[in-house]
Amino acid sequence: MEQNNNEIEKNDGNEELSTFNSQLSTKNNIYPIFDRMLAREDKEDLLKQHSVMIWFTGLSGSGKSTIAIALERELHKRGLLCRILDGDNIRSGINNNLGFSEADRVENIRRIAEVSKLFIDSGIITIAAFISPNNDIREMAANIIGQDDFLEIYVSTPLAECEKRDVKGLYAKARKGEIKNFTGISAPFEAPEHPALELDTSRLSLEESVNRLLELILPKVKR
Repeated sequence: MEQNNNEIEKNDGNEELSTFNSQLSTKNNIYPIFDRMLAREDKEDLLKQHSVMIWFTGLSGSGKSTIAIALERELHKRGLLCRILDGDNIRSGINNNLGFSEADRVENIRRIAEVSKLFIDSGIITIAAFISPNNDIREMAANIIGQDDFLEIYVSTPLAECEKRDVKGLYAKARKGEIKNFTGISAPFEAPEHPALELDTSRLSLEESVNRLLELILPKVKR
């Protein structure tokens, strides 16, 4: 009798395990749980804000990161939660295994877009500052994140001004051929066709640039 009971328990256990495994067995071993997770709206309700993607594009030295940092501070003062993504925190972490080949540049932006989408879905205003040198690569990012959430900001500071700033000496090295595929020198940059906003930091002060951004962004994020 005890043996029979053990066999019954074993069979019951096997049936439960089989049922569990069948529930998990989906294509590519991906097990969706989205229908059981809190929605983006729940996070936005908690934070009392609407999330949005603010994507800065432009040449190296154009002022993207400087504006992004100043914008984050202004939004923070207004009680809005933000997250900045730029080359320093991305290339030193999640993308530290990528180089600067064309394929790696695409993968770099793809990963950034996927990470950004997670922040957006958590109700967080996300600010990205990346050269992202062509329309195709930015369109890919917008499609991953969602076109309705994607604000493309073109920092259109001219090449000559960017070279003057050249704090890291990158343009000088690129001119000497020491850096290959450098955007603006040995690799092209495509200006956005329809940016949400264009900022030329050779003409606008930091304060003026941030004020223009706030005029665009605040109506979209405040509740």
